[in-house]
Amino acid sequence: MGPENPNRPNYPLRPAATPFASQQSSTPFSSSGPAVGSEAPAFRPGPPAASNFQAPPFAGGPLVGTEVPAFRPPPSIRSGEVVGPPPPPSYGPPTSGFQRFPNPPVSSAGQVPPPHISLTGQPVIAPPTRPPPGHASPFSHPQPPLVSMGSPPQIIKTGQPNPNIPPPADQRFSTPIPRPSSQPSSPPTGTSYPAGRGTYPGYPNMQPNSDSQAPPMLPASFQMQQGGYGPPMQSSFPLQRGYAPQAPPTSLLAQQRGYAPVPPVSTSSGLYSGNQFQQHGIAPAQQSLAEDFSSLSLGSVPGSYDAGLDITALPRPLDGDVEPKSYADMYPMNCDSRFLRLTTSGIPNSQSLASRWHLSIGAVVCPLAETPPGEEVPIVNFATTGIIRCRRCRTYVNPYVAFTDNGRKWRCNICSLLNDVPSDYFAHVDASGRRVDLDQRPELIKGSVEFIAPAEYMVRPPMPPLYFFLIDVSISAVKSGMLEVMSQTIKSCLDSLPGSTRTQIGFITYDSTIHFYNMKSSLAQPQMMVVSDLDDIFVPLPDDLLVNLSESRSVVEAFLDSLPSMFQENMNVESAFGPALKAAFLVMSQLGGKLLIFQNSLPSLGAGLLKLRGDDIRVYGTDKEHTLRLPEDPFYKQMAADFTKYQIAVNVYAFSDKYTDIATLGTLAKYTGGQVYYYPNFQASIHKEKLKHELTRDLTRETAWEAVMRIRCGKGVRFTSYHGNFMLRSTDLLALPAVDCDKAYAAQLSLEETLLTTQTVYFQVALLYTSSSGERRIRVHTAAAPVVADLGEMYRLADTGAIISLFSRLAIEKTLSSKLEEARNGVQHRIVKALREYRNLYAVQHRLSGRMIYPESLKFLPLYGLALCKSLPLRGGYSDVQLDERSAAAYTMMALPVKSLLKLLYPNLVRVDECLVKVSLLHSCFFCWSMIWCASYLFPMSPQTEEFDTRKRLPLTVESLDTRGLYIFDDGFQFVVWFGKALSPDITKNLVGEDFATDFSKVSLSQRDNPMSRKIMEILNQSRKSDPSYFQLCHLVRQGDQPREGFFLLTSLVEDQIGGANGYADWMVLLFRQVQQNA
Repeated sequence: MGPENPNRPNYPLRPAATPFASQQSSTPFSSSGPAVGSEAPAFRPGPPAASNFQAPPFAGGPLVGTEVPAFRPPPSIRSGEVVGPPPPPSYGPPTSGFQRFPNPPVSSAGQVPPPHISLTGQPVIAPPTRPPPGHASPFSHPQPPLVSMGSPPQIIKTGQPNPNIPPPADQRFSTPIPRPSSQPSSPPTGTSYPAGRGTYPGYPNMQPNSDSQAPPMLPASFQMQQGGYGPPMQSSFPLQRGYAPQAPPTSLLAQQRGYAPVPPVSTSSGLYSGNQFQQHGIAPAQQSLAEDFSSLSLGSVPGSYDAGLDITALPRPLDGDVEPKSYADMYPMNCDSRFLRLTTSGIPNSQSLASRWHLSIGAVVCPLAETPPGEEVPIVNFATTGIIRCRRCRTYVNPYVAFTDNGRKWRCNICSLLNDVPSDYFAHVDASGRRVDLDQRPELIKGSVEFIAPAEYMVRPPMPPLYFFLIDVSISAVKSGMLEVMSQTIKSCLDSLPGSTRTQIGFITYDSTIHFYNMKSSLAQPQMMVVSDLDDIFVPLPDDLLVNLSESRSVVEAFLDSLPSMFQENMNVESAFGPALKAAFLVMSQLGGKLLIFQNSLPSLGAGLLKLRGDDIRVYGTDKEHTLRLPEDPFYKQMAADFTKYQIAVNVYAFSDKYTDIATLGTLAKYTGGQVYYYPNFQASIHKEKLKHELTRDLTRETAWEAVMRIRCGKGVRFTSYHGNFMLRSTDLLALPAVDCDKAYAAQLSLEETLLTTQTVYFQVALLYTSSSGERRIRVHTAAAPVVADLGEMYRLADTGAIISLFSRLAIEKTLSSKLEEARNGVQHRIVKALREYRNLYAVQHRLSGRMIYPESLKFLPLYGLALCKSLPLRGGYSDVQLDERSAAAYTMMALPVKSLLKLLYPNLVRVDECLVKVSLLHSCFFCWSMIWCASYLFPMSPQTEEFDTRKRLPLTVESLDTRGLYIFDDGFQFVVWFGKALSPDITKNLVGEDFATDFSKVSLSQRDNPMSRKIMEILNQSRKSDPSYFQLCHLVRQGDQPREGFFLLTSLVEDQIGGANGYADWMVLLFRQVQQNA
């Protein structure tokens, strides 16, 4: 058989069977009409009698399910080879056929393509792009005007008569619209995967289903993958350097949505809004059917060239955390999502419906989240009026209360009780029920507000900001340089501590004895008092151990200057941490405050001494495995309870290179609302900047003192469990001795009533605290969510970020009572149950065998679930993560806000070498305008920013790494700068100096006097400023430099197979198979 096109080479055939092949019996040539897909058909099938395939009984009707792509894979492309773009597709009206075939390479619209050869040997002429006048296909029906589909339909909108009831079945499915296959018809390019790349030196092929003869088929991006009829749109994936741009794939949404009609030639290819659908003749029923779900083909048909799952078609959160917008549009007076996020904004109306939702109904709260400039939370002072609250449920007045009786009464939106309006707060209402002074009342128009609390909200006078430092001065602390860095940092922060002249400060040091320091303002130097009796701790001079900072400033500075040299010759290796902790409690119990612990070794003396238990490999895999992650001594949990009772928050800074039992010491932070900072094998020359930054932020960020928090919700629902770092004082009251913007808390919700009768459920978060200025305040966040009767609506309103945030806390807590494998399986089973339940909504009527279907809102859930299972708290077993590192990561993740957690699970990976070359070229040719123009042409920049190249996030797989490239990996806690083997030596020399050929473990990245170095430091600093919660320490890694490369980078590429764990492609196939079981 001759070639289909004399100008194109024959391509090697892919094997018919693949590891993920599903048993399908459909024929590729089942329709007698012209096939329609994302491109014009390349040939027309021959007569049925001459075909080698037996047509099914419904050969003349529409085919639904996995289909056979009628294209051959492209030839392998060598690295650096320039590939020309394929011809633009032409679009024809939809007919009964659903197969999609590639266009022949026609050079112009008017050129007649050469004949093709069918499988039966008969020449086939491509049909015209539009039927001639008067022609009608016997299988076609009148078609509406063609437009491209947009975002999911907004079924619930404010102001509709009954927004919670979905449209009736006859309205939604009145017009049968065929659903084509989700396989792409041609291999588009422009994704983040380099075209035609083979395996890089030193890296095995990580994908088990990849084809060795040809590169993986790059899909037409997620918006058209299901065979929609939309025109290709600009890809969101960056092109790799060295490859010419090809026909851009379409965007992510319609690829999964199936039927997406293309606009006429004269119409813009942009997305249409709901009213534009009506103007263009698209009925709501068709729109609803087309956008019910998204899907991904995971099966192949015997005899086809399709390898099954295309890894480039898998959804990836390359744009970071994407919050659901429809929910915010429905309730514009809700608090911002940075303060409160629900796992689903559709609250089920019955317990039976809630039982079918397997992803947990709950919320993630970050009450003091940082706000951008200009969006600060308004402060309201009611003065003599008193704070307006419901007299029954104690809800604070908010935008969702209703005023009645001409403004003399208001109805609580939580419990519906009618309350009297105080005379000082009275205002008339207009005909629509709005108060005439609404614009002057932030509490009635803003979802977040802060009230100044009167005296009745205080059980004692507001406490001053108090910082107490408990410092280990044993030999390891001195030798590592921790003592010096800590002293210098505290001294540099004295002017920035909150509280101004009210701030209190104090110090205790310890090794085998306990050292107190008298810092009375009348002294020139601090006086040191040593207590060696560890069994009966007492406090000498209790009135002079805590001093006012402004009054004793000179004494405090003198102490910090002399502290490193004071213990420079100390050879003591013991640690009386437990007795020192008791002493700190005795000093602080009168006022409360924040206790900062600097611990360098395992507690070895007195109360709370701990044993070495973290290296017992025999325990892993047994029922006793979880005991290693539990506190060994109840002493520390009891101390945490005492600290919380007296409003003391504990932050733990752990530095040892040996086992220090973070699982036990971390309970001090967990139950006091604190935080754990872990610096394994601390060395001042390496970790100085990280400790300095994080300690500075801990000391200077705005803090809410002696706080309590409660979350109220509407009738019929209640919060049943809470997860995070706090002490639960009663069933729903969280005790938080100190709160800041870097702390988040999660809670699970359940239905108390069998059936909810309300149309909306309201939530209100109230945080009562003392500000650093000495005011008692109440921060209130209010949000509303619709009650829905449709499970599909719950899925459409789901929030992946909130779900994963809640999942991570539940999974980490499960590791404290079960094996790691059981915790990972728990995450997997929840995802499988959720996808199976969703599949049952649509699989029967749409015959979706061979496809995984999922809601658009949860398209990233499987990947985040895989990343969670590979995170430090859940990963592997004994040999994969050290016990202290695992425990520290668990304590950190329990307190992280949503955006920080998602970045930790799926970090940023960007390529920067092209950006550096461009900057260097522009700098060297600054006075040569022609060269500047040439550089701009070769390296186009975004008109808004010069950071164009650094904003292209890449998938976390080794296939994204080019040996000629320079990459930055950023998970919010560290930077890894990866140097490819074939990277230009000039770039390496400009960044690391003359030592570029030496071991990178001995080289640091610092700013040098050249444009490339300045640019990369600018990129790193901008990333640090965007999220200052933690300091990203920079590690340099050269390709092939093991084990350094594997430790810092390769184990963090969550889409690859790591230590026996599944890669992304295998994980999706595993989920798909389990979803199909009992579906």
